[in-house]
Parts: sequence; C-alpha cells; structure tokens
Amino acid sequence: MSRAQALRMAASYFDEGRFFNALQQRVAVRTESQEPGRESILRSYLCDSIAPQLAALGFTWKIVENPIAGGGPFLLAERSELGAACTLLTYGHGDVIRGQEHQWRSGLEPWRIVVEGDRWYGRGTADNKGQHTINLAALAEVLALRQGRLGYNVKVLFETGEEIGSVGLREICALHRDELAADVFIGSDGPRVAAAIPTLFLGSRGEYIFRLCVNLREGSHHSGNWGGLLGNPGIRLAHAIASMVDSKGRVLLKGLLPGVVPAEVRDALRTVQVGGGPADPKIDPDWGEPGLSPAERVFAWNTLELLAFKTGNPDAPVGAIPGRADAFCQIRWVVGSDNNNFLRCVREHLDARGFTDVEIHPHDRPMMATRLDLGNPWAQWAIGSMRRTSATPPALLPNFGGSLPNDVFSALLGLPTLWIPHSYPACSQHAPNEHLLGSVARDALQIMAGLFWDLSEAVARGQWPANKEPRQPLICADKR
Repeated sequence: MSRAQALRMAASYFDEGRFFNALQQRVAVRTESQEPGRESILRSYLCDSIAPQLAALGFTWKIVENPIAGGGPFLLAERSELGAACTLLTYGHGDVIRGQEHQWRSGLEPWRIVVEGDRWYGRGTADNKGQHTINLAALAEVLALRQGRLGYNVKVLFETGEEIGSVGLREICALHRDELAADVFIGSDGPRVAAAIPTLFLGSRGEYIFRLCVNLREGSHHSGNWGGLLGNPGIRLAHAIASMVDSKGRVLLKGLLPGVVPAEVRDALRTVQVGGGPADPKIDPDWGEPGLSPAERVFAWNTLELLAFKTGNPDAPVGAIPGRADAFCQIRWVVGSDNNNFLRCVREHLDARGFTDVEIHPHDRPMMATRLDLGNPWAQWAIGSMRRTSATPPALLPNFGGSLPNDVFSALLGLPTLWIPHSYPACSQHAPNEHLLGSVARDALQIMAGLFWDLSEAVARGQWPANKEPRQPLICADKR
C-alpha cells in the first residue's frame, strides 16, 4: 500500500473507461438550472447519480430543500471515522447552463459525450460534472487502497443552482453551519491557468453587475423631423460609459480600483503566463491597466466590462431617434477594493460630469472577492502535494480570475479554501461545444488521489497543516 499505487489506481480508473462511463451517465442528465421546471431533474441528479456513489463509500446523506423560492435542492453528506482529528469539506454543483442544442458544431450535442482526440465534448464535462466526478473517483480509489480508512472525516456539499447565482447556498450554510464544520475546504471549478499546468487558486475575484439606463421619452421619433432637436439616449449612454473606462479598457474611476498589487501577490504571479494555448484567444497587449503584466491584470486587478448595450432595434434599424438606451456593466474585483461603495462612486462620477439622466440599477446579488493568504499552511501543503504528483510544476494563484461563491466557505464557514481546477481556459465553458481534455482529466485524477493520500499520511503522523506541533499518531479505527 503506497502513494505510487494510489496514483496508478487513479490512472487505471481513466484508462479502463470507468471515468468515461461515469461522466457519460451524468452528462446525459439535463440539469439546466436556468430553465424553468427542472427541479425534479436537479433532485434526481443528486439522488440517483451522486448519492449512490457516496453511500457506497460509507457516507450518510440527505437532501435539503432550498429556503429560497426558485432555487434547487442541496445534498449534504458525511463520512466519519472514530478518533479522526481532521475534517475535509468538499463541494460540487450538479447544474449546468442551458444546453444551447442548436448552436453546437455538427456532430456534437450537449447531452452525449463525443470524443475527438483529446477533447471530450458535452455540457457539464468541464463545468462542473467532470470536475466533481474526478474528485469523487480519486477519493474512492484512495479509500479502496487504504481499506476504507482515511484517518480524517469528509463532508460533501452539492448544490444545484450555481449557474443561477448559487441561490440559497449562503442560507443553507448558515442554517447547517455546525454540520458543515471542517478544517479545510477543497473544491474544483474553473480552469487551470493553462491546460498543461496543474493549478491551485486560493479564492476568486468578486463580481458586481449593474444596469445603466437613459430613458428620455416614450417611443421613438423620426430622425429627419426631429434630428438635432431631441437628445439621443444611445449617444448619452455611450459617452457616460466612455467617461468611466477608456478606449483601451483602463478603468478611470479610482474608486473602482484596489489601489496596489500587494508584493506577495506580484511575486506569486511573476512566472505565471496567461494564454498562448492553441485554442486561446490572442491577448491584446495594450488592453487594460498600463504597467501590469497580463497575469496581474486578470488575477490582481479590477476590470469594468460592458456586457450588453442596446438602443433602438439593432436587428431591424429604422430612421428614428430611440427614446431609451440600456447597458449592462460588470465589475470584476479583487480583495482590497471598496466594493460597498461601487455604485456611490459611479453615481458621483456621472453626476459630476453632467450625466444626471443616467439611471443606475443593481442587477443581482454580487459575488464577493476572496483570497487566502499565500503563506497559509494548507496552501503550502497542497502545492507541495501537487508537486510530488505532477511532472509539470504547478501554479499557485492568489485567486481565480472569475467569480465563485467562495466567500460562503471562507468567510461564513471560516475555512481555508483550496481550489484545484480540472478544466482549461479554452474549454468553451458556458458556450456551445463545451469540452474537457482527457489528458487533463487523467492528470487530475492522479493529483487528487495524491492529495487525499497525503492528507491521510499527514494525519497519521499528527502533522496535518492545522497542527503546528507534531502529535501522537492516531489509531486507525472503523468509521462510525
């Protein structure tokens, strides 16, 4: 019984087709949380796909109803071992975005895995069914090799509404805080920094979406009869946005920025390369904040993005001055930003420049920015485990460039959060032709098996990361 055996067993799970079969069964379940009437399908995914695997591994589980109307159910599970001094909490989401069936390339479809070389196409292969299938399979292989004794407890939380803003997740974690108590959180979502580079990130950028509106009058009016006499809301709104972000994407409002990039974050990102993969879009070198590296711009700075802009009817334009214009804007922000005053900053800025006619409407509940300290013992332990497994040096990121509900785990539950993604940037996540790379999945199975194995060994030595001093080895005992 050895670590090397655990890695071989994880690789065999992939090579023998067992991972494909498990993932195919899960991809076939149409868990589109964005579509109405999917509650029974979301529940079935938890009860019929996730719960049986957990029960076979010795977990007790239950379905918990969402306290928020319109949100899907949750699954809470726990596997306990007598005398275990350490508890791990892991997470996954069973829902996916809309299938977008008619937009996939010929020969592909969202609800069946199609393999073309290294690419495994299907909705949820990358986000998030492939990722949590990897983690549960790796845990199962380690449990089998260790004859059912890990030396630590494992708790599992699955949600089915991540793609609609994790509706109810915060409330569930608050209600079940004691049940979810743990020493560390380990989850998988989002992409690696590059396909070939195993990645550990310690938090995420926050997300704040708001709508800007200029509503000058009811209806549209002939541009020949009234042009030059009536204000154009599209032009007004375009200039208002241009006053906040310049033509090269630089944010002009200091109140929307974090101030500086901390020295330890800059050091961590010094060797991180963004993009450059065969399917990655080409980076615009002069876009964004001047003086920052590409890695710093996406992992250590804030952006103001224009997501949608509409005035008139772009699909059938007519010679008329529209009465209204709308734009959806998004702030991606990092720790150190004054997020509580974003809208106040925008309002004061627009008013000072004469744009009092621009209305500001918050769109939804924001996601908060989080970042575990880079020197945290759990972070250093995890990156060390990944180095032992991978032939490619892993990347340690202070936070993910996108947004996750990580503050629920880090702030509400008070846990150090470790995210080990199993996708890559060009996976077409949230788009047609979503795919997982088989090579990354196989590599990830071994990385996670090594991680779960190393935690068992650390606990047995009494040297798991939360302990500053060695303790007497724990006596292995049957669970419960």
